[in-house]
Amino acid sequence: MTTGLEERWTLGAPPADYVLGHVRAVLADRIVDDALVAVRDGRIAEVAPHPPGVVSDVDGQGLLCVPGLVDVHSDGLEKERLPRPGAELPAEFALLSFEGKLRAAGVTTVFHGAGFEESFGRGLDRSVARARSLCEVIDARPDGLVDHRILYRLDVRCPEGLRALRERLSTVDGTPVVSHEDHTPGQGQYADRAYYERYLRGTRGMSEVEAADHVDRLVADRDGRLDVREEAMTWLGEQARAGRIRLLGHDPSSAEEIDTLVERGGAVAEFPTTVDAAEAARDCGLPVVMGAPNVLRGSSHNGNASGRDLVSRGLVTALASDYLPSGLLAAAFTLAEEIGLPSALSLVTAGAAEVAGLADRGRLAPGLRADLALISPGSRWPVVHSVLTGGRA
Repeated sequence: MTTGLEERWTLGAPPADYVLGHVRAVLADRIVDDALVAVRDGRIAEVAPHPPGVVSDVDGQGLLCVPGLVDVHSDGLEKERLPRPGAELPAEFALLSFEGKLRAAGVTTVFHGAGFEESFGRGLDRSVARARSLCEVIDARPDGLVDHRILYRLDVRCPEGLRALRERLSTVDGTPVVSHEDHTPGQGQYADRAYYERYLRGTRGMSEVEAADHVDRLVADRDGRLDVREEAMTWLGEQARAGRIRLLGHDPSSAEEIDTLVERGGAVAEFPTTVDAAEAARDCGLPVVMGAPNVLRGSSHNGNASGRDLVSRGLVTALASDYLPSGLLAAAFTLAEEIGLPSALSLVTAGAAEVAGLADRGRLAPGLRADLALISPGSRWPVVHSVLTGGRA
């Protein structure tokens, strides 16, 4: 079976029509050995066993063929922009550099976290100005090698962030993905403030006394902004219930918080910090996202729920890179022995697409985007050999 292609392959992108043969196609429930994947107009037309004697346009040489990975929460771009204190790089260059890392990790769709907040406590300064700049840089690259998207992160106790996000979303088409968060030590991700103080000592070189004093000031400052939090939550709920945003609840810690998130119109539980919160989310029909680094390491870095444990309980829909794109595939292959490779890979493909509300990608199925990654399992860690991108954003 050949396509009779008149257009030639280019170094930049595959043609709209081609046949990829002799791959091990990873479907939702099984692996098809020696498979053929036919692509028409940048979409998957067929996935089937490769008939003997049929010639393909591209020989996959027995590599695993998986859907391009979807990363629903990445803060890696801000770290790429500031690789070390005082060494800030041009934002446009940082995006190109990070794009290369995403492709090498098999990622074809990424949601970059844009933090609408004024924060100087976690080792990397975040500001409304930086968030706006990041959004502008992403807007300017609609045809990149990766489908670049934005995860709008709102600190619900930051009035400047709330005003800026309202302004930004008034200009955005479609249904933006918004995650609301409150990283005040003593609740949420840092329920035990000791973990946050240790983080400050490690990232900012603070002494024990300085870290404790800094946290005291953060708590006092945020406690004085409860009215802002209420205003932000009310507005987010209005937007979510009206279908104007897809709302993610960041770091829910209890069943009560999940119930409140559902009432608010929330669609996803992002990084639940306890088993109770994850179970409540699943009971309410909410997809659950956990961090790939958590799974890869075997535990949370700050004492919260273990991603591996939640996966083993059947509570996790998707994994996000958080800050390590290469961790997505590695985490999936780490889980493969326990839950099988198709189920493990779905956490970074179909499950992640579900979390983002994207129905046109994440599976090797007819009609979906031909975003494909060819992978070797490797002796210990998977290796991405090639990425073929189908439809554009």
